Amino acid sequence: MSDRGRSLSGRRIGVFGKGGAGKSTVVVLLAGALRERGYAVCVLDADSTNIGLPQAFGLSQSPVPLMEYFGGMVFSGGVVTCPVDDPTPLAGAEIALDDLPGQYLGRNREGITLLAAGKIADQGPGAGCDGPVAKIARDLRIDTHGEPPVTLVDFKAGFEDSARGVVTGLDWGIVVIDPTTASVEMAVHMKRMVKLIKAGALPATKHLDSPELVAWANKIFMSAAIQDVLFVLNRVRHEEMELYLRRKLSERDIEPIGVIYEDTAISAAWLTGAPIDAAKAKDEAGRIISELEAILEPR
Repeated sequence: MSDRGRSLSGRRIGVFGKGGAGKSTVVVLLAGALRERGYAVCVLDADSTNIGLPQAFGLSQSPVPLMEYFGGMVFSGGVVTCPVDDPTPLAGAEIALDDLPGQYLGRNREGITLLAAGKIADQGPGAGCDGPVAKIARDLRIDTHGEPPVTLVDFKAGFEDSARGVVTGLDWGIVVIDPTTASVEMAVHMKRMVKLIKAGALPATKHLDSPELVAWANKIFMSAAIQDVLFVLNRVRHEEMELYLRRKLSERDIEPIGVIYEDTAISAAWLTGAPIDAAKAKDEAGRIISELEAILEPR
């Protein structure tokens, strides 16, 4: 692999989108495209409610959630706290895959590693806040004994995790935009928020009683690694729809780096729990990775 081809190694890329935009589809496609180029790839399922990602990668079952590895949710008597209430870093969040017990990871035939942050469905009544899942997604750093992997983080639908500060731990964000006004507006909000963070804006801390916690919250935002947010169109049905979306986004100073057209093979895969296999979408995912490599300078 060329030096330019290694420009994504070790990067953390978060994928966001409103419900139904297809962010998990984009995660699967990008992971496959990265692997085809020889990258080590680790996917973190940080969606606390959605299921089906393991099957989309060709795995028969989901790995045991890292929430258990890190000690459980604070709301259920564990130690992992919400980053809004407790911004302090998650202890032990830098882990080596080779040292992680096997039940906490899955690896498919292509060599893509899947980790799961945690789900809230099995936490019981009164433990429905998924802030601790967001903290794992914010702080987790993956190491290997070889070339560092590209880490793709599949966040839950909506803007909530972004508002919790998860983007501070990413190198890049990708917003998946489907043909809806809500998707366009979410893209605008993400672009604005990342711009503010890069400009040095500090988080809301009036709810924090401890000066130490305020200091931690400010430190995390001031040291944010996020470089920018990028945009991918998804579930586009025809060229006229693509042109309309591009025009609307251009009015908000947003230029997508790729477009994935709607494909019945993708919908069928999610329905049946089969691996995603859509040739045109895979080709477009490869072009999106090329765009990312062109944007990023080698380390």
